[in-house]
Amino acid sequence: MGAFYSEYLNSNKVWEHYNYTKETLDVQQTTSRQVASAFIIILCCAIVAENLLVLIAVGRNSKLHSAMYLFLGNLAASDLLAGMAFIANTVFSGPFTLKLTPVEWFAREGSAFITLSASVFSLLAIAIERHVAIAKVKLYGSDKSCRMLLLIGASWVISLVLGGLPILGWNCLGHLETCSTVLPLYAKQYVLCVVTIFSVILLAIVALYVRIYCVVRSSHADLAGPQTLALLKTVTIVLGVFIVCWLPAFSILLLDYACPVRSCPILYKAHYFFAFATLNSLLNPVIYTWRSRDLRREVLRPLQCWQRAARGAGRRDRTPGHRLLPLRNSSSLERGTHMPMSPTFLEDNTVV
Repeated sequence: MGAFYSEYLNSNKVWEHYNYTKETLDVQQTTSRQVASAFIIILCCAIVAENLLVLIAVGRNSKLHSAMYLFLGNLAASDLLAGMAFIANTVFSGPFTLKLTPVEWFAREGSAFITLSASVFSLLAIAIERHVAIAKVKLYGSDKSCRMLLLIGASWVISLVLGGLPILGWNCLGHLETCSTVLPLYAKQYVLCVVTIFSVILLAIVALYVRIYCVVRSSHADLAGPQTLALLKTVTIVLGVFIVCWLPAFSILLLDYACPVRSCPILYKAHYFFAFATLNSLLNPVIYTWRSRDLRREVLRPLQCWQRAARGAGRRDRTPGHRLLPLRNSSSLERGTHMPMSPTFLEDNTVV
């Protein structure tokens, strides 16, 4: 066992696995690759900024401390971390990949898997919350905080375990024939297991929402208020966008499991599919703010404050120095005297 884990620090292992699964090891930073990397980093910075604004908005406004918004905040947190993970993945890719040790490679890829898992389980937690609140016609009571913390905590614990399995030993080090082409240090069985789990969870979420809509359309529909229905539509849109963005990436991973090594050239273009999947983390905050007036107002508040501050600074820069002059007593002016009224002052550029 000790000899097995000693390979985690062997810098030649990553090169060995890429050499076995890839047609070429050409990782030179061409101009097109540099432009693509810069675009992805800018995109990920926007993801981090957007989701950070959502988290600040949820934290500041007491109206947004309901169970639904706290779960959306948890999803925003996973998207924010996903943006940071994608930045690290982009920075340490290309020519840096072959210089990594296996443990560094597992940390790079595992962080992305953990945030993806957290997003999927957050969607499941939201679906469970909606089902409890609507289908069961049971609003959260005194155990609200306990139930929310349990769901959120469980989603992150399971995500950490699922994303950490390769570094704990479920990988293909020493077994090149079982390696994934897209992720050369991951075992194909692990990739299949993760995609299967995510697919089953997404199907379960869809089933829950179908059940919820059936209840809403039934005779009990009057129990769901307009705000509840609006939130239901919002999370349904979020789920649909997630499936659209990640379906190509899941499909390429399933194809990776089915294809023998070096037999499917499309697998060497997998990074395009994962780049498309990152759009999900960018679109989620847009959906939240578009669908919720309270959240939109709270998210835009810091931007409006910065805009007003910038305008104020611009006016001060364009305005000449102020000089305070005493306002003279009108009766004194009639007499031709100059007795100042000390309590009142006007700026020299003020029109009276």
